[in-house]
Parts: sequence; structure tokens; C-alpha cells
Amino acid sequence: MDFGAITKHSVLHAKPSGLLFQYGTAGFRMKAEHLDHIMFRMGLLAVLRSKQTKSTIGVMVTASHNPEEDNGVKLVDPLGEMLAPSWEEYATCLANAEEEDMQRVLIDISEKEAVDLQQDAFVVIGRDTRPSSEKLSQSVIDGVTVLGGQFHDYGLLTTPQLHYMVCCRNTSGLYGMATIEGYYQKLSKAFVELTKQASRSGDEFRSLKVDCANGIGALKLKEMEHYLSQGLSVQLFNDGTKGKLNHLCGADFVKSHQKPPQGMEIKSNERCCSFDGDADRIVYYYCDADGHFHLIDGDKIATLISSFLKELLVEIGENLNVGVVQTAYANGNSTRYLEEVMKVPVYCTKTGVKHLHHKAQEFDIGVYFEANGHGTALFSKAVEDKVKQLAGELEDKKGKAAKILRNIIDLFNQVADRKVISTTDAERQAVTPPGLQEAINDLVKKYRLSRAFVRPSGTEDVIRVYAEADSQESADSLAHEVSLAVFQLAGGIGERPQPGF
Repeated sequence: MDFGAITKHSVLHAKPSGLLFQYGTAGFRMKAEHLDHIMFRMGLLAVLRSKQTKSTIGVMVTASHNPEEDNGVKLVDPLGEMLAPSWEEYATCLANAEEEDMQRVLIDISEKEAVDLQQDAFVVIGRDTRPSSEKLSQSVIDGVTVLGGQFHDYGLLTTPQLHYMVCCRNTSGLYGMATIEGYYQKLSKAFVELTKQASRSGDEFRSLKVDCANGIGALKLKEMEHYLSQGLSVQLFNDGTKGKLNHLCGADFVKSHQKPPQGMEIKSNERCCSFDGDADRIVYYYCDADGHFHLIDGDKIATLISSFLKELLVEIGENLNVGVVQTAYANGNSTRYLEEVMKVPVYCTKTGVKHLHHKAQEFDIGVYFEANGHGTALFSKAVEDKVKQLAGELEDKKGKAAKILRNIIDLFNQVADRKVISTTDAERQAVTPPGLQEAINDLVKKYRLSRAFVRPSGTEDVIRVYAEADSQESADSLAHEVSLAVFQLAGGIGERPQPGF
């Protein structure tokens, strides 16, 4: 390594004094003005990871559902998965290193991971539409090039698209072509083939209203639209032509507020969905004939997918290992329905897609979704052909989705922002501050079919409060009481939480 060159460039991306940084659930995320040195250093780290794995590594510049003034960065491992946990620790160490310690930290990483510094390195980079993203992407490139790495800057991409590009490049094209065109062709072909099997109920085309959160999803869905013309007609809202990213729109807003986004009128039984700012979350919703709002969040999506597949497997006599992975913040009734009615095993992990993904890989068919809309279904190589057979059974299953939805009772959650708590038991029990968990336990006893948890957010500098009960009013009340306990016992600042926060 040319430490003279690294030092020279690092000075141009100086670390702010007095700040500590942590590679969290989805990388680093904070106000954009604090990220320049982190971007440069993640460029360095991506080169070391590439050399160590002898693979292409991805760097995505985005802050997902966060406000427009925030930004963030995460590294993508060779098969499109999240960065290995041990390298998350290196990322945190490198981000916090003082200038005089940079050489020591880089050497330490290289020695611990037996990095061949003569090995070629290749990094691919994508970014969302935030005003700060282009400049921060250039800081990543500076870090890549100073260590002699090669790179390809894809420019504007959704987060799933960057994951796709990394996987394609590391499988020599077997997964698909590492181009935007290749991505659109692969996904649209699969969608069109799948929907050919299902009844259209008299509709010539399926139609869908899409809230794009004023983010990158709008640009990319516009590009993809004509690939879907055989199976889907889309109408875009919050497409970035006006309005701020994630402001009063997007998957996080719809999930948290249990109502449609700003700028979208919904008629009875129209199909609607919302992305988040980097288009790696999705939730669905509709209004019934009486005008009542119905959300199909990640919990329901996971329940529909896994229940549907389990029933098909039973009917065709296949005995495959199906499992659903949730977090502690999943809808409790969805868990009970899966375990008690559908007899599908459910496993709980810590919050964060990386934890769910790892567990889901243990099954022939692993389904995981967080309630916020992050998730997917994974199929082992051994059952890929069987999945095609399952798809052919779709037409015989008309109406099963509606039946499954009716068996899940909506329980509601509220979120509050307060400081600083540690947890255990997959984030379901508060360890600190003393007395908080006991207070939560006492509050939960007051309500029927209730649960409540608190945890520090993995993406924002806040505490999240989750409350679930048998009615909206009870859930609101429980959430308010728990947030007051957090405020009182965890050093809350500002105004006390108010009912209906």
C-alpha cells in the first residue's frame, strides 16, 4: 500500500472531531455533511474486501427511508448479500480512526484477513437521488483508486439493482447480465410468466398505483414500465418531480401512519403500493367499499407467500423444509396463524435484513419479511425446478390469498423517538436502563393480546417503541404509556410524549 498517497488523499476527506460512528443494520447513516471521510474510507475497505475475496464488491450510497438531508453507505458482499459481520467491525474501526492511526488500522485488517495486496480489486458503485449522493460517491471512488482498485460507477440505481449487479459479476453472468437492461429483462420475464398462470378476473390488464417516495424507484420504474406492458399497468405518484424524498410518503410513512401517502387518492379496491427512498422496501394497501384503509405489510406478505407455498407443497405431495423468519416486531397474530393454523415453523432473529437472510438460508424454502417491507423468499438450488411446478398450480388457488388475509387480525404499532437503551433476547427485552423492562411488563398486563418492545434504531439516532394490542385505541394507549416510561427512565429530552404521537 502506498501510505503516502493514502495520507495525502485522506487529508482531503478529513474526519470530523468529536464524533463516533457505528456500522449499523444497513451500514453508516447520518447527516450527509458528516459522511465524506467515511465514504473515502469505505472505498479503501471495499478494495481490501475485494482483494481478500477475489471478487467484485459493491458500495451503495443511500439512506433509504431517512429524510432527504441524511445519507449513508453500505458495502455489498460477493453474492449480493450484506457485508460479513467481521468486516462490519473493520468498517467501524476504520471510520473512527484518527489520521495518524490510518496506516496501522489498514495493515491490521490486511494481516488479520490475509489480504494479498497484489491481488486485483474491482468495486461497483451505485447511488440514490439525494442531492448529496453524487459528491459522496466521488469520495468512495477516491478511496478505491488510491489503493489501486478498479471500479465501475453505475450512477443512479436502486439498492436491489446494485445487489443484483454484484451477484451477476461474481457468477460470470449465470445469475444474469450485469446491466440495467439485464435486470429489467430478468425480473419482467419472471413476472410476466408467473402472472400468465393466474386468473385475471375479467381485467385485460392488472393495474397498480405506485408511491415512489420521491426517490430513485420512480426513475427506474419508468424505465422498466414497457417491459411489463404484457402483465401490468402502473401509475406513478410521488415521482420526484415535486416534493421531498420520503416526506409524507413512502413505505415507512404508510406503515407507521396506517394511511395512504400524500398525493395519492385511492378509490375502492384499487391496488396500491409504496417503495421507500432506495426502493428496497415495499408495502401494499387498498381501501374497501366503506373507505377503510387496509395495509398488507411485510408480516402479511410473508404469511401469504409461505402459506401459499405450504399448501401447494401438501397438494403435490412434496415434503420440503419451509420456514419463516421474523423479528420480535412482527405482528403477533401472523406468527400464531403460521404456527398454529398453517403449521409453518417461525424463527425469530434480531432486527435487520442481514440477520433474517442468514437464518432463511437454512431452509429449502425460507421466507423472511420485516413488517416495514424488507424481505424476500429464498429457494435452495435443489428446489428451483420444483418452484416452477408450483407456479403452474396458481390458477387452481384462486381465492386462497383472500382467505389467508381474513385469518390475520390487524394489530397496530406506534413508533416514538427517544434515547439510549440496550436490549437482549432478539431485542425483545430491555437490559438498560434499570427498571424499564419491569415498567413495560406492568403496562402490557393492562391490555388484551398485547406486547410492547423498545430498541435503539439501527438506522437513525433514535429509540423505537413498538406496541401491539387488540384494537387501535388500546395499541395507541399502550404505545403512549411505554413511550412515557422510556422518557422518564432513559433520560428523555424535549417535550413529553403526547397521546397519538
